[in-house]
Formats: sequence, structure tokens, C-alpha cells
Amino acid sequence: MEHEKVNILLVDDQPAKLLAYEVILKELGENLAVATSGREALEYLLKNEVAVILVDVCMPELDGFELAAMIREHPRFQKTAMIFISAIQVSDIDRLRGYEMGAVDYVPVPVVPEVLRAKIKVFAELYRKTRQLERLNSELEDRVSARTAELERSTAQLLESERRRSMAIAAGKMGSWDWDWINGDWMWDAGQYRIFGVDPKTFEVTSENIQTLLHPEDVEGFRRVITHFERGGRAYEAEFRITRPDGDVRWCVGSAAASLDKTGRVVRLSGVTIDITERKRAEERQNLLAREVDHRAKNALALAQSIVRLTRAGDVKDYMQAVEGRISALARVHTILSLSNWEGAEIGRLVEEEFAPYSTGGQIELQGAELQLQPATAQTLALALHELVTNSAKYGALSTLSGRLRIKWDVRGETLQLVWEEHGGPPVAQPSSRGFGTRSVIASIESQLGGRAEFDWRAEGLVCCLSMPLKRIAASRETSPRAPTIGRAVEQALKSA
Repeated sequence: MEHEKVNILLVDDQPAKLLAYEVILKELGENLAVATSGREALEYLLKNEVAVILVDVCMPELDGFELAAMIREHPRFQKTAMIFISAIQVSDIDRLRGYEMGAVDYVPVPVVPEVLRAKIKVFAELYRKTRQLERLNSELEDRVSARTAELERSTAQLLESERRRSMAIAAGKMGSWDWDWINGDWMWDAGQYRIFGVDPKTFEVTSENIQTLLHPEDVEGFRRVITHFERGGRAYEAEFRITRPDGDVRWCVGSAAASLDKTGRVVRLSGVTIDITERKRAEERQNLLAREVDHRAKNALALAQSIVRLTRAGDVKDYMQAVEGRISALARVHTILSLSNWEGAEIGRLVEEEFAPYSTGGQIELQGAELQLQPATAQTLALALHELVTNSAKYGALSTLSGRLRIKWDVRGETLQLVWEEHGGPPVAQPSSRGFGTRSVIASIESQLGGRAEFDWRAEGLVCCLSMPLKRIAASRETSPRAPTIGRAVEQALKSA
């Protein structure tokens, strides 16, 4: 059954940004409302229920902080989730100010669509679940009121049981329990047995047996709960881990409430346990994703910065063409790596992508076995191949229709060898000095990959042999998807070449 749609309010004074947010969030299937000013946002809120407010910090007349303060002053919106978007670097003081005004999170610009969707989805689901629980509680209260006049005690017991079952069904992965504080008897429902991974037919629920299932680091927390109620506590909630008999470690959140007799003494504890393992793992994945995005962006910018700084040309036009070509080569390999979730790049596809702009006349022949390269290796090799093919298109075999280029690669022992062979082009003479392209190829292969780059300037065409050790370049299951920072290292190598 389709879930009930909730309202998500997007507040920004720039229509283009609002449109971008609508495109990013459209696939969530929620109701998206837009406001181009703080005043419009307040008018919409007074007429509608809103699950999440996405608001730009910097707006004329009424900025994000002031709008958040006004929203929080209204009793109906004191718990409404607000996410700030900031296109500038937010200081710790501004961040604290935002949280004091009611912000639940910050999203920097440029916005990462997957991260923004994930954040909005979490708060939308939380709002939806809260409303569902409120409706369920309201229904249960009505049932209690209708039956209290006849059977007050039995109705109270039925209400408690029904409330636990309804909450478990609504929230999912939930179990309920009761503990007789006087005689020590426990009662678990089916959800509780399922969370702990034990068979209700063979597992005896006792305090001692429960402690054996708790994670060793959380056993002391169980004892603190008992002490809390012994000292007169009425309720308790905490996160803890359990280790199932099969070794699986699960994260849970448990809440407990005490029932008292007429003298105020605790006679029973009742509570619920919710399995939050998937939420914990999702949080870890989201944090990892944010770190990876930040790392890869910095890496790409560092490499682009090195390209811009070290590129030389006779005029502005040649300089722009050189820089754009090298950055385009980097963009192509990033696309290949993104499709593999940054696990690696197949060398054949890498070579084809780099030579695609030059392969229309059938002048290029590619030959080689499949080999998966590490992300960092793919970036380095892509830039090296770009320099070679650019040089060939300007001065070598690809500069004439009669010229031919053959690229062949294979594995010899523990080494990957790639041979670049040109023929049929203009006569070739060994240059008196190394240009940026040649120095870039040598620096990339030798300094970054621990290999060797050899150039043979034959009269009939250039022959270049690139040798790279497999243990440094080949991808494996253990290879981390994180690409090391290579921009500064390439720059240093080029300067010393």
C-alpha cells in the first residue's frame, strides 16, 4: 500500500535553486511546496501541516535564522524538522546559532543529491511514523474510555496489550516485555524473541540468561537500569547491543516504565525493544559517503589545480585547449569509476574512452586483455594516455589521414606492459627537450605507479613502452575505493623532471 504523502516546504529566494531542489526530491514521492521568501513560508505554514522545512540561510528581508525563530515561536511548529542550506562556509558560531533556532541539520552547497534525499527521507518518515502513532494512540484512548465503565481493570490490561501489539506492528522490528519486579518472572512477546534471535520453545527468559545475550560492554548498563528503578525511577530509555547465539551483533533501543502499588513501590516493569541495526548501519554508510565525497572532491580539485598551474602554452587559446583537454580526460575516467562505485576501472574501456574523439577514421587499433585497475591507477594512466594522444594528434600519426596508431597491452609476469606504436605519419625526430606532455607521462608512470616510461623517436613514428608493476596498479576485492591524493605528487614529480 502506498504511504501517505507528507508536505515538504522548500524556502529560497532564487527560483533556479528551488527548481533544482524539486528535481532532486521528486523521486521521494512527497508533496513539495515552494516559497520564495520568509513571508510566503509563514503564510503556507499557517494553512498546512509540514513534515520538513528546507530553508536557505541567506535571504533578503528575512534570513533563514530569523525565519526559524519565528517558526519555533508557534506552538504547532516547535517540533517541525528544519534543514538549513548554506552556500557559504558556516562558522561554528553560526552553526550553534542555527541549532538554537531549531535547525536539525545543515546541507552545504553544492548540494549532493543523494545526501539531501537521504536526509529529507529520514525526517519525512519520522514525521509519518509519529502521526501514525498519534492516530493509533488516539484510537486506543477512545476504546479505553468506552469500556472503562464496565470493566475498568480488564480494560486497562487489554489496552496495555493492544498498545504494545499496535506499536510493534506500526514501527516494525519491535518487541515488548514485562518483568514482575516482585517474583522475577519475565514475559516476552514473539517480537522480543525474534530480536534476540532465540527460540521461545528452548530459551528460558531469566535475568541471568538475558545478560548472557547482552554485549559484554553493555552488561553494566543493564545493572544501571535496575539500580535506577531501585532508587525510585519511573522510566528509562537507552541504546544497547546484543550478541545473538549465532554471533550476529544487533543494535537496539529499549524503553521501560514502572508500575507502582499504592505505597509507591515498584511492582512491575513494562517496556519495548526496537531493533535499530539497519538505522545504525545506514548512519555509518551515510557518514562514510559524506567523507568519501569530500575526499574525492578535494582530490579532483588538487589534481585540476596541478594541471592548471603547470600547463604552458604560447597563447591564451592554446592554454585553454590544453587545460580543457586534460580536465576532460580526468572527467571521463571519473565517470567510469563512478559506474563501478569506485571499485576500479577496466583498462580496455579506459583506453576506448580516452581515444573516442580520435577514432572516427579507423586509424587506431586497440588490443589487450581485460584487467581491472585501481582508481588511482586509472586516473594516472588516463592523464598519461591523454598526453600521448594529444601529442599524436598535433604532431604525430593522428595529424594526417595516412597515419596509424596501435596500442597493445598485456601482462608479462608481474608487470603490465603497454606499447604505443605510431607509423605512417610525418617524419619524426627526437626533440631537443622534453615538453610538458612527455614529462607528464614519465612523472605519472614512474613517480606515481613505480613503473617505467621509455620513448623511442623512430623516423617512421614514435614508439612508447609503459611498464607498470601489477601489485601497484591492479584492483582486488581488498582494494579500498578511496583514491589517494595524487595532485601534489604529480606536481612535484613534474617540477623535478
